[in-house]
Amino acid sequence: MVEFLSFAFVQRALLTGILLGVTCAVLAFFVVLRRMAFVGVGLSHAALGGVAIGVVAGVSPLLSAAIFTTGVAWVIGWIGGRGEVSEDTAMGVFFPAAMALGVVLISLSPGYRQDLMGYLFGNILSVQPGEVPTLVALCGVALVLLGYFFKELLYMGVDEDAARAAGLPVEPLRYLLLTVLAVTIVAAMRLVGIVLVSAFVVIPAATGQALGRSLRAMMVVGVVSALISVVGGLWISWSWDLPSGAAIVLVSAGLFFVSLLVGRRI
Repeated sequence: MVEFLSFAFVQRALLTGILLGVTCAVLAFFVVLRRMAFVGVGLSHAALGGVAIGVVAGVSPLLSAAIFTTGVAWVIGWIGGRGEVSEDTAMGVFFPAAMALGVVLISLSPGYRQDLMGYLFGNILSVQPGEVPTLVALCGVALVLLGYFFKELLYMGVDEDAARAAGLPVEPLRYLLLTVLAVTIVAAMRLVGIVLVSAFVVIPAATGQALGRSLRAMMVVGVVSALISVVGGLWISWSWDLPSGAAIVLVSAGLFFVSLLVGRRI
């Protein structure tokens, strides 16, 4: 373990991984509370279109994915807010369309296909020193926003109609949550990849829901399970030469299944 922690790339991976894990766990609490799991899945796959736009345009794929995914989230929120089509249905349209756009654009840049694997399946161990400030900033902003509007988002998540009747700005809060979800998903691509990132914004909260008897316990358990998943997954990845993203998600899924067996104890 000491040798494992002595490498600079492992230290960067742990720093960004723990921060991303905590951010995803806090966000997952609201995603599960508002039953937005499918929206998270759709946005994670829509991010491929944003990555592809960055590749073709010659700009940072992380930046283009953040802008594109946020735009998709806003459109989904706007369509869902009109009431004619649900958010899940709208996501079912935009999810394959955005992903198809990504596939088409990537086919125009064949030389980039190898590097694309890092975005699809994640490799937190390959995070470069220059990427750390960006990831820290994205997670920091997300956590500050979630913390500042925590009570309002919690009220809206428990009972949206009551929150609206109480005078809370439900629509702006909904767009805020969608924006934070989109940006966090893009940041977490470096942790577990586009294919698996949706699991990391759902599983920690699901574990908390299975173990916790209160909302506070749910969030605490979710954060702790995310931390264990990141540290344990990275150690397994390094020890057995396995993909880091897949190892992290498998540890997280394992904790969830254990929580189902244990039941609500906290």
